[in-house]
Amino acid sequence: MDSLKPLVDDPSLLCPPLIIAGPCSAESRSQLIDTAIGLSECGIRILRAGVWKPRTKPGCFEGAGEAALRWLADAKAATGMLTATEVATPAHVEAAVSAGVDILWIGARTSANPFAVQDIADALARIGRDIPVLVKNPVNPDLELWIGALQRLYAAGTHRLGAIHRGFSAYGHHTYRNVPQWNIPFELRRRYPALPLLADPSHISGRRDLIAPLSQQALDMGFDGLIIESHIDPDHALSDAAQQITPATLRTILDTIRRRDGSFTKTTEIQLLRQHIDALDTELLEILAKRMDISRQIGRYKKDHNIPVVQTERYDDILRSRISQAAEIGIPDDFVRHIFSLIHEESVRLQVNLLSHDS
Repeated sequence: MDSLKPLVDDPSLLCPPLIIAGPCSAESRSQLIDTAIGLSECGIRILRAGVWKPRTKPGCFEGAGEAALRWLADAKAATGMLTATEVATPAHVEAAVSAGVDILWIGARTSANPFAVQDIADALARIGRDIPVLVKNPVNPDLELWIGALQRLYAAGTHRLGAIHRGFSAYGHHTYRNVPQWNIPFELRRRYPALPLLADPSHISGRRDLIAPLSQQALDMGFDGLIIESHIDPDHALSDAAQQITPATLRTILDTIRRRDGSFTKTTEIQLLRQHIDALDTELLEILAKRMDISRQIGRYKKDHNIPVVQTERYDDILRSRISQAAEIGIPDDFVRHIFSLIHEESVRLQVNLLSHDS
């Protein structure tokens, strides 16, 4: 990917940061146009909206389909904004391009499937239109799969490319809906410094209250822009209601955040490593919280079945097992012994407290 073209022809759109905003889903003509007008008044010039929505389970709102492409065209006519939507099949590509959509993006579920990406790349080649395509990271933290998706599009003739970092899916409850793992987009930027890189704070956070700090963090890290979900009435949105904000709220966020001196090229190696440490520390705390919750459940079971809180043989088995596991990955015995001693002590304290509170 050594001869990428500018993502869009109008250089003013690329003046940092590039902002793309709009609802998760185009739900109705009025909803989309009202949102577009509100965003246009905020100075947003690229409108995003989902037309086909890949949902985890059936029975949810899965988008309005091709009818929504007409609504996008109407919103463009009403505001002069460029339009963007997600595509997952060759039929989506053909319909979106025929309807005059200006920018396409490939979602995380699709970018994880090389067959699907190749089908999309081939469809774009057949159409022969030089349309910009943004590629979200795959759902799993696999940099090579992300790069592979970009390379398939490039090899098929799509040279207006960009990447969107939306975080990575993880099992269980976490601070963020999708764990950022910032080191992965950092490495993508290191390998392809000319590739525009946007952050998606809506999908990383899953919560509207985290969009502002994540947006600032992304700009501090040198991302080229943001793609943010904005809805005229987010509390009643048919999909991803918790992570959407009104155009007025978006205006406030954009007035507050600032593009500082930080960038991928200026950020030192130690800063990147520290950011990685911060992310891992968050994961450690979340895992410890889950472990303590299970300890409480065990404590209740022990109480109900008249079992002593301290089980020496069980603790000795755990310690031997964890020390053996740690040795295989280069962690010293004494360190593991100390850490698990503290964890065991806190688990015992929680279980004893349950007994004393229930008595």
